[in-house]
Formats: sequence, structure tokens, C-alpha cells
Amino acid sequence: MKVLFIGGTGNISTPVSKLSISKGIDLYLLTRGTVPVTIEGAKVIKTDINNPQQVQDGLKGHEWDVVVNWIAFTPEEIQRDIDLFKGKTKQYIFISSASVYQKPPLHPVITESTPLYNPFWQYSRDKIACEELLNSAYQTEDFPITIIRPSLTYDTVIPVTLGGWKNYNIVDRIRKGKEIIIQGDGSSLWTITHADDFAIGVVGLFGHQQATGHAFHITSDEILTWNQIYEAVGDAVGCKLNVVHIASDFICKIDPEKTGSLLGDKALSVIFDNTKIKTFVPEFNATITFKKGIKRTIDWFEADPTRMVINPEAEAQIEMILAAYRK
Repeated sequence: MKVLFIGGTGNISTPVSKLSISKGIDLYLLTRGTVPVTIEGAKVIKTDINNPQQVQDGLKGHEWDVVVNWIAFTPEEIQRDIDLFKGKTKQYIFISSASVYQKPPLHPVITESTPLYNPFWQYSRDKIACEELLNSAYQTEDFPITIIRPSLTYDTVIPVTLGGWKNYNIVDRIRKGKEIIIQGDGSSLWTITHADDFAIGVVGLFGHQQATGHAFHITSDEILTWNQIYEAVGDAVGCKLNVVHIASDFICKIDPEKTGSLLGDKALSVIFDNTKIKTFVPEFNATITFKKGIKRTIDWFEADPTRMVINPEAEAQIEMILAAYRK
């Protein structure tokens, strides 16, 4: 099977790239080469997808069984891909987001038929618009699409609300006994998925004849409160937490940039029903608990001091919210 990844060296795509190679897939990565990640066994097409001439030259003579775009966020980028790959691929996979689902949800269990609606987050609205364009291309032009909606998925990032992701601030604060913020009272339910588990579901859809025209979310079945999520981070660090619970509305009032990711996503309880992906890909089963996975992630950060970045802007953001809350 000949597969093209647009991207393929990011937080969730790297494990998918590695699993693809291990399964004997002929994998090509279309990348600018700016991320210091090497996928052993993959062929690299060093090209900027946004440069039409470079793309035309880099993809000349190629046809694909599967194309996966990991880095498309707007309808304009999707239309570019439809024009580029129509008649050149048997399956086009768009990596959307589970944040497209109805916010706030009117039913606590999320399935693929849950309405797509997010008035809080432009990122999610753009992803919805991308899906709508792809569905139209499938219905009117027979463009062979499959849509994947990951939720909060991690490997080389720390998946917490403030002070994490590519930053090491949250670990540094925990070690120093500084206050850390958990949104709300920490009792809302959430699902965090390790990228190694996510990869099994994604690769299982490659070339799947019955997946054309379908959308899937791929998440763990482990449901945790945000208090439990932060406790797992503290256990991985080996320190007790100094927690301050602050309402999501208040956080967003002090820092409006958090409105999308909080009110449009993490502030709300969600339970994902993974029946559909398990039906299409029977081997999919998320087995990496967050407690085990976050320990691996923090060990990865600490294996290289250059990864342990204390972002001063993120630190100032946390202190600003705490100061406003105390006042």
C-alpha cells in the first residue's frame, strides 16, 4: 500500500508513521523538514504543501492508495487538496477534531452522529467547514473521503489546560510546590488518548473499502475527572499538588484566548462511544492508561534538557489568573 502523509512528524502523527512502517506500508512524508523527527523507513518529499510549484514538482508521477492530511485547518486548504488529489488517490483522510461536536452537548454520550456545532471556538468551526466541503466533494464529485476526529491525544506533549502541551511549566510548578490551576471544581469528565493507541485505529482505516464517506472518532475508553488527570501528572512527577480550582468562565474572562479550548472543549463533560471504530477496526483497543502514558511522556521530556522549556509567557499567564482570582 502506497500512502502519503502531509505532515507525519507531529505529536499524534509520528506514532502513526512508525506503525505504518512496521506494517510494511510504503510511506511517503510530504514535509518542509522543520521538525527534528526522523521516521526510519519513510521516504521524504521535502516540499511546502502551500507552494503550488513545489508540490507539483514533488508529487509528479505519483498516485496513492491513501493520502492523509495532518495539518489542514481551513476550507481553502481542503479545496487545494481536492484539486490536487482528485483522481490521484483511492482514499483521502482528513484529520478533524472531536471539538467539532455539539457544545454544550445535549446528550452526555458522544457518537459520530452527534451534531457538529461549536459557537465558542473558531478552530472547531473551521474544522466543521472543512468536513462540510469534503462531504460535498464526496457526494457530488465522488471524492473518496474518510474523516477522523481525535480528541485530546498526546505523546510528546503534556495534555493539561494551563502550563503544559509543549511547555514544561506544569512539571516545574509541581516540583516547586507552586499553585496549579484546575478549571471548575475538577469533577467534569474527560478522555485523554495516547497516540500509540490512536495509531492502531487510524492505520486500520487505511484502504478500508467500507470507510469511504464515513467519520470516526478514535479515543480511549478511560474516563477520568480533571482532578484525576492532574493527580496522575503529580504521581508521574513524584510530588503532591498545590491545587487552586478556578471557574472556567473566570479563567476565560481574565484570558479570553482560553475561551475556545475551555468553554468550547475541556470545561464540559464528554463520554465518547467508540463502537463505530471498533466495528470497522476490530483490533483497535486503547490499552495505555493515562497514569502509565503520562509517566512515559514526562520521562521523554526529561531525557533531553532542551525539551524542558519553561515558557515565560505561559508562566505569566498562570500568575495573572491566580492574582485576579485572589483579588
